[in-house]
Amino acid sequence: MKGYLHLEDGSVYNGTLEHGSSEDINGEIVFFTGMTGYQEVLTDPSYKNQIVVFTYPLIGNYGINISDDESKKPQVKAVVIYENTTNYSHYEAQYSFKEYLEKWNIPIIHHVDTRAVVKKIRNHGSMAATISTTLNQEEQPCAIFEDGVFEVVSDQLETYGEGEKHIALVDFGFKKSILTALLNRGCKVTTVPFKMIDKVADLKPDGVLLSNGPGDPEQLANYFSQIKKVVAAHPTLGICLGHQLIALSFGAKTKKLLFGHRGANQPVYDVKTNKVFMTSQNHSYVVMKDSLKETELDMRFYHINDDSIEGLSHKNLPIITAQFHPEAHPGPSDSEWIFDEFLDLVAAAKGDILYV
Repeated sequence: MKGYLHLEDGSVYNGTLEHGSSEDINGEIVFFTGMTGYQEVLTDPSYKNQIVVFTYPLIGNYGINISDDESKKPQVKAVVIYENTTNYSHYEAQYSFKEYLEKWNIPIIHHVDTRAVVKKIRNHGSMAATISTTLNQEEQPCAIFEDGVFEVVSDQLETYGEGEKHIALVDFGFKKSILTALLNRGCKVTTVPFKMIDKVADLKPDGVLLSNGPGDPEQLANYFSQIKKVVAAHPTLGICLGHQLIALSFGAKTKKLLFGHRGANQPVYDVKTNKVFMTSQNHSYVVMKDSLKETELDMRFYHINDDSIEGLSHKNLPIITAQFHPEAHPGPSDSEWIFDEFLDLVAAAKGDILYV
């Protein structure tokens, strides 16, 4: 059927709407620049309540398999693409892109001028959007949903693996690949819903990892004091939202980028090694550089393109953070060593951890 993408500034783009409901679909519109990795994007909890525009013109050519999901179901609100193919070729694929989203009732609007949409977002920023079957709408798209983190977390502790190093993975909407990266390195991992972060000390873990997740980190302000208490007592790695929450808990500030970083080819500079590496990223918010002055945090990584902070270290405590995704699904594996550096901190502190 005919479909229309309405942006907050009044712009309208027409296309073909697949398996959309009779009701309008509202969300924040963002874009992803990777040529591959659409399955991981669809199922990444960090995309909760977002309408994702894929910049690559042909989506679906290798289908959908059962092993690359980052969570149990798609998290995006809707998908905007130029062309969708139902002819997939990968030997592991079990569904076409269209079949998979239809199964979960996630709308696709295709044959949209995605280049024009992305140019609009780059110039004017991420904004609220509505996908509708109606061309003329009296109301503007509704406000952006920023509380998705409360929808994507688990509701109980779960333990995986039997390794010697026990890591508490605090769940703000973690990607399966983060868990897999730890298990592949011989760790025992207990996932802890962030609402139960007070249970971390009872586990007596050797280290803590704060996961990625959706939305504005400031919405979790009520948890900052608990987060600081936990990370100050353990070797800690923060990834994406986890990085932002560590910064906020130590007194730094965050802000929203104009259109965020979402893609698999984002260049990052490591202040410690003086090396540049490529990263996979998916975030709207960043830590403000000037706000670090009154904290005990130092910038460890920054983005080559816009100089925004991409990771931190603590002056005295074994804490490191990455705004990017070292597990890199989708994306390059250049930064997987972040997990090894974290586990080196864990090994150095094991047996000498102060629980507060």
